[in-house]
Order: sequence, then C-alpha cells, then structure tokens
Amino acid sequence: MLLGGIEAGGTKCLAVVGTGPGDIRAETRVSTTTPADTLAALIAFFRDAQGTHGPLHGLGVGTFGPVDLDPASPQHGHITTTPKAGWAWTDMVRPFREALGVPVAIDTDVNAAALGEWRHGAAQGLDSVLYLTVGTGIGGGAIVNGRPVHGLVHPEMGHVLVPHNRHVDHFAGVCPFHANCLEGLASGPAMEARWGQPAESLPAGHRAWELEAQYLALALHGFVCTLSPQRIVMGGGVMAQPGLLPLVRADLAELLNGYVQSPACTTQLDDYVVAPALGHRSGVVGALVLARDAARS
Repeated sequence: MLLGGIEAGGTKCLAVVGTGPGDIRAETRVSTTTPADTLAALIAFFRDAQGTHGPLHGLGVGTFGPVDLDPASPQHGHITTTPKAGWAWTDMVRPFREALGVPVAIDTDVNAAALGEWRHGAAQGLDSVLYLTVGTGIGGGAIVNGRPVHGLVHPEMGHVLVPHNRHVDHFAGVCPFHANCLEGLASGPAMEARWGQPAESLPAGHRAWELEAQYLALALHGFVCTLSPQRIVMGGGVMAQPGLLPLVRADLAELLNGYVQSPACTTQLDDYVVAPALGHRSGVVGALVLARDAARS
C-alpha cells in the first residue's frame, strides 16, 4: 500500500512516498516559504510521484504548530498561533485531501517523530516514549499506551518554564510568548542570541554546552516525573553536538537523585535517554504511520 508522508518544519518540509522506512520510493525537501508556495510544491511532488509509482492510499502530515487536532473543530488541521510569519491559520489537511483525493491524517511533527521511533525506531516494543526535538524550536511528543498524547490541544513541552538562575545566566530568552521558557532559553536561536554564534559553531568545551545540558535535564526531570516514559529520544540539530547527550544524562541523574526507582533512571541511563534510531527521518516515518492508519480507517 503506497503512502505519502510530510514532516513540515519551520525551515523546510520533508516529503516521501513509500510503504515504510525500508521502502522509500521518492523523496523531496521543500523550503518553508509562504503557505501557498510551500503547499503547492508539496502537492506537485505527490502528483508526480503518483504518476511514476502509482496511486497513494493515504497521506500523513506531521507539522510544526500549534495545530488544531480536534476532529470536531471547524479549524481542525489548521496551524494556529504559530510565530512563523504568515502561517497562522493555515489549513494543512484540506488542500492535500482535495488535490490528491486521499484520506489525510495530521499530528504535530514531534508526535509524528515519537510515533516513528515507537513503531520503527528506538522505542520499538515499548508502551510509552517521549520524543524531544531541540533545534530551531523545542517541541515534545509522547506516545502512551501506543497512542499519541492529545488533550485540550496537544503537548507543548518546549514552552514549559524551567528554573532560570539569572545570577548564572543573564540571558532574557527569545520566546515571543514566554521569553524564558525552555525554548526561549535552550533552542538553537536562543543559543545563538546568547553566545553570538550558531550552536553548531560552538566548540565542544564551550560553557554553552554545560548550560544547555542543565536546561534540558531540568525539563526532562519534569517529564519523567509526570509522564514516566519508558524511553526518551532526543533529536534535532542542537542535539547533534556529540558531547551534549552524555551531559544531559549526567545532569538528569543528579536531578532525579535516585528517587525514581527504575534501573533506567540510575544504572541504565545510556539506554534510557537516546538519540533517534531513525536519524533525521523520525518525523516523516511517523507521518507514514499516520498515513497507514488513515488509509485503514
């Protein structure tokens, strides 16, 4: 069954056609410019792929947000109060459904990534997983009992407030809504604004990485104590720094201080807080999972 998947990010969109992670038959990257141009380019890709590979049976969309996921809402499938200029209230479902004539399922990009890692990656065989991406923004998705977590809206883990010691870190934060939430203090743009250079250009021994690890571990401490995930997967461009993940694990262990009595949080942290097994494809593979579920419903 041929499926389409989209991971829509604030900088670029990745789109694929295939049956699963081991069978990707077509792939493209589209810059996230205006909604009209971006969606048109994605629709053109899928139309061309159908001409070459055959008809699609479903499409999954994992998108940056916030996004309305309530099926009963008149704004279902719309990006809502995003800081991405020009994208507020963009419909991410109807244009694809009408142009391609296939069922379309939508979720957040991070819920899609969590779904991809749960079904095909680092969290296979588990009942729950938390996926946290740290890059241009910070977002978190969760699978609990095999289902993505939704609720009033959907998790906004990048906008939790973490302790901010202004005597140590004078930086005010970059989030336009909350200033010094997790995203405001620890995203890629926050690091660049604080240190005067992009995160990827900061050397391994720079003080930036110790501070970054502390903020991320503070957030993970809260997520462990509330969601109790069986595994935490951390992706995104900032997490590509080779020494960052070990620093996060060490800080998390110190913060938990032996309270959570599971080997995962004491002696097995290397297997508990991990990098994505699917690499940069976690989100788009999760979008294919959404597409398969849509095609079967």
